[in-house]
Amino acid sequence: MQIGLLSDTHSYLDPALYHHFADCDELWHAGDIGDSTVLNELEAFKPIRAVYGNIDDTAIRNRCPLDQSFTVAGLSVFMTHIGGYPGRYTARVRNLLKELRPNLYLCGHSHILKVVMDKQLGVLHINPGACGRHGFHRMRTAMRFQIDSGRITNVEVIELGLRGAIPAAPERR
Repeated sequence: MQIGLLSDTHSYLDPALYHHFADCDELWHAGDIGDSTVLNELEAFKPIRAVYGNIDDTAIRNRCPLDQSFTVAGLSVFMTHIGGYPGRYTARVRNLLKELRPNLYLCGHSHILKVVMDKQLGVLHINPGACGRHGFHRMRTAMRFQIDSGRITNVEVIELGLRGAIPAAPERR
């Protein structure tokens, strides 16, 4: 099973994602979707699992939960938007990770792409960074990977380009 993972679109869905996610079986969005149009477009393209983020309005919060806990192809997954990373989890997420014991923990929010194994809890943490145009990140990113019999393989980082255009220096006369 091939998964496309994205987060922090902030109302901007890069058209290049349609190409990068063309062979994906599902898309997973780790929150801060922004505009409902983004969610509508993703749903029309592929099956999607999504959580809401701190910038998402009531319309998105009515369609997406705060957390998702599910099993796919033998892999147990926990996804939320704000949760921290190994050694720096929020108290809520730390308690949920101890209770649920997922193989994979996904979050967004920081706009920092991160793939870290939490050896203490035995969970792989992935934050795909941010693929939208708003925030402090320099490079817009998403990820793609495969799940086979409970194992994650072929993990790829997708770079979508710089977050914003660097303004040209004014011409000197």
